Amino acid sequence: MKKVAKRTVAALVLAAALVLGLGAFLIQYLIRGDDWAVFPGNPHTYTGANLNSGILTDRSGTVVLDATDGRTYAADAGVRTAMLHLLGDREGYIAAPLLGHYADALVGYDFLSGTYSLSGRASTGVLTVSAQVQATALEALDGRAGAVGVYNYETGEILCAVSSPSYDPDNVPDIAGDTTGAYTGVYVNRFFNATLTPGSIFKIVTAAAAIETMPDIWQRTFSCSGAFDVEGDTVRCNGVHGTVDLAGAMAHSCNVAFGQLALELGPEVLTDYAERLGVTSSFSVDGYETAAGHFDLSDAAQVDVAWAGIGQYTDLVNPCGYLRMLGAIAAGGQGAEPYLMASVDSRKATASYTARTERTEALLEPETCEALANLLHNNVVRTYGEGNFPGLYVCAKSGTAEVDGEMPHATFAGFVLDEAYPLAFLVMVENAGAGSGIGRSVASQVLAACVQVLDGEAQP
Repeated sequence: MKKVAKRTVAALVLAAALVLGLGAFLIQYLIRGDDWAVFPGNPHTYTGANLNSGILTDRSGTVVLDATDGRTYAADAGVRTAMLHLLGDREGYIAAPLLGHYADALVGYDFLSGTYSLSGRASTGVLTVSAQVQATALEALDGRAGAVGVYNYETGEILCAVSSPSYDPDNVPDIAGDTTGAYTGVYVNRFFNATLTPGSIFKIVTAAAAIETMPDIWQRTFSCSGAFDVEGDTVRCNGVHGTVDLAGAMAHSCNVAFGQLALELGPEVLTDYAERLGVTSSFSVDGYETAAGHFDLSDAAQVDVAWAGIGQYTDLVNPCGYLRMLGAIAAGGQGAEPYLMASVDSRKATASYTARTERTEALLEPETCEALANLLHNNVVRTYGEGNFPGLYVCAKSGTAEVDGEMPHATFAGFVLDEAYPLAFLVMVENAGAGSGIGRSVASQVLAACVQVLDGEAQP
């Protein structure tokens, strides 16, 4: 009898453990089932590194990725190539954090039927980008390395986020065997994950600091003879500009004026504004963690402080982060946070998603933003030519970022002040020369494509 009693107790203990374990599993299943379903190691939802669920379209309805049965990209080769750094490739060499970020909605999981769909309908995600604008931007870069970004600073929608070099995922080149350098850095998403020397587009930051901290800035003038001496070192300008005020210094991109401003502002003020405007910060955009820029004057000599205010020295900016700053200036100090996914119509209603506009912190005073906009529009009128941006009130600054031993990077940054086209833009082309040349040309083509897309959306 004692043996039977012991066996009975043991059986009851085992049964109780089984019930408790099953209960614990069910609780975990209810709480974490969606995480298990979209875990990258799950062969039912991932093939290698790629999510194998959902269809993605651009803002106009063009299918750019069908992942319901393998990976089918857009029909147009230019679009496939331009979208590669957002969607990833088949082998997983180029990551697509966007898909992983919305995996639960694209997979369409619920705890009753898991990932199985009774209707057989695939989840569909709508991106904010335009395939047409993406292809235009990549074509305008014409094989050069760089990044192009455009976003709506009122809503946060990214219309363009191009990284180059790229390649057609349906016609993969021999990258490992390439000896031309055409694919150097191809696996890096330059828009989100790279930093580049900004050159004179950084003068926007220096000007913002001067406007807010120097009460007499609008009465000040600067004398440019082509260079000035800083403790035995020389800061050279791109020309001889004579006597200029702040507007003239910005329009001529005068290194003498901005170098002197940087020295007067000093390292603490310059660093404060670089940090306040997000130059040194990283932030998240639908799964992408942007690279943090760099601005460090802790060990800088006086001449280095001058060059830093000009956008040289060790200055680095991330294209997406700098675009966000430009949007805040355009919007009066507080722009929209950028995003890529407009909505997901999930096959399971509980997982559907619709984006909401979120605002940045107030980065600058509204009066400062208005003054900067006037300066930047004056640049277009006096230097870049309004005819290059027909029908648009463009505010912009170019940059020619010196790089040791190589051709300068061409940069061009700004925004459009127009209720119909509230767009901030940034072009960074590596080793391409003057930003007022190739940078302006790329921006002109991309903005024209954006206008065409937005006008089409406005039609009844």
